[in-house]
Amino acid sequence: MFDILFVMIFGLSGRVLTKDTDTKGRFSSPVLDVTEKQLIIERNQTLQLNCRGRWELQWVLPSGVPKVFHGTQIEETRCGKKNNHYCSRLILSPSLAQHTGSYRCRYRQKHRKQASVYVYITDSQRPFVKVQSEIPDVVYMKEGELLVFPCRVTNPGANVSLVKYPFIAPDYRNIIWNSRQGFTIRSPTFFYIGLFSCETIVNGVKYSNRFLTHRPVNKILDVYLNSTGLVHTLQGQMLALNCTVTAEWNARVSISWTYPQKANGSATIIRRISRSRTNMLFYSVLTIPRLSKADRGLYKCHVTSGPSKRETNTTVIVYNQPFIQLKHRDGPVVQASAGQKSFRLTPKLRAFPAPEVIWLKDGMVAAEQCSRYHVDRFSLVIRDVAEEDAGIYTILTGIQQYGLFQNLTLTLVVNVKPQIGEKTVSSRQPGTVQRGSRQALHCTSHGVPPPQIQWLWHPCPPKGLSPARLA
Repeated sequence: MFDILFVMIFGLSGRVLTKDTDTKGRFSSPVLDVTEKQLIIERNQTLQLNCRGRWELQWVLPSGVPKVFHGTQIEETRCGKKNNHYCSRLILSPSLAQHTGSYRCRYRQKHRKQASVYVYITDSQRPFVKVQSEIPDVVYMKEGELLVFPCRVTNPGANVSLVKYPFIAPDYRNIIWNSRQGFTIRSPTFFYIGLFSCETIVNGVKYSNRFLTHRPVNKILDVYLNSTGLVHTLQGQMLALNCTVTAEWNARVSISWTYPQKANGSATIIRRISRSRTNMLFYSVLTIPRLSKADRGLYKCHVTSGPSKRETNTTVIVYNQPFIQLKHRDGPVVQASAGQKSFRLTPKLRAFPAPEVIWLKDGMVAAEQCSRYHVDRFSLVIRDVAEEDAGIYTILTGIQQYGLFQNLTLTLVVNVKPQIGEKTVSSRQPGTVQRGSRQALHCTSHGVPPPQIQWLWHPCPPKGLSPARLA
């Protein structure tokens, strides 16, 4: 009599597990005391489920049942004639609409071995399991996957419609309704991007769950840092690295950093998003207020968007103090040749911060003396080298804010090919002089270094003439 009354009050039909004998293979999975795949009870009634198995048991409850709920009670006992089984009783009182869902009993050490029943807890004032705020839930539409609007109901007989705003009815031939899941779109198209609503009417009152679909895009177009080369800085100064990600519209990216002092949390990271006409821009700025020597090393920016991954990096060099190191590259004397298209005076210079550089020629600012001189970083470039470019060159370097100055002097020698002055004015025919007369031959030459002159004499030809040739 007691068993019959129990079923009538709680809306549960079941069977009592009374056999203690264990046949081969029995209880390889836990067994519930209900034979139906689903139960329907009303709000505020008591839900009671009994589970029996060969090993220790545990319950997995719907997400709507809080982990700490004063109305949840679990009683565990050893059962069977020889106490060789484990029994567990779940009592939920009072049951509420949000407790609707799948109740599973499984072995504590073998999670795959389980028994389950789906329980609907009806409530005329709450037809949907979830009560939404004014903000719609977001559902993601991914290529090649089903699209689900999870508007589960508390009554399997509820009549629910799916509507797209502004009030456009979708093609129901492509839609599957399941009271335990909601609406499933088998082949979602661009039509399903927008605001949707699951709607039902109970006792003349309309209830709804709203959803905003989002089609995630995972294409990363570009990733770059504000400094792609080596970053030189001083101890105690601030470091700021900006990682910028360009992605397609609707893309969502995750930006993370790895850097030498990450374990100590020495950096602060600020993120922001902006939009252009064609792309999304994501920014992640890593800042270290005061650098130490321990902060030097490799800094990496990692970007992920779904399955897509990109990264970029830079190396930070931290100096103890500012410095200038200035040396000759090829000795104090360098040589060029007249007519050379260009020549570069480049000493060995290492400095931080970057110094101011001035070149002097023979004590005067070189760039002001001749338009063929120009400074490229810390080198002096001479175009169309001429003999007059020879001289004493001095490079002045200085970091004024730290009071650091250093100079270096070089001597430039311009080599000039030897030239014979008379050769440019003499006729092509040899001169004729009278035999026995005294003649003086002059040779004027010029070159750098000074040329050596050698006279050569050739015997006279048969006609009595004596040609002379300068070689």
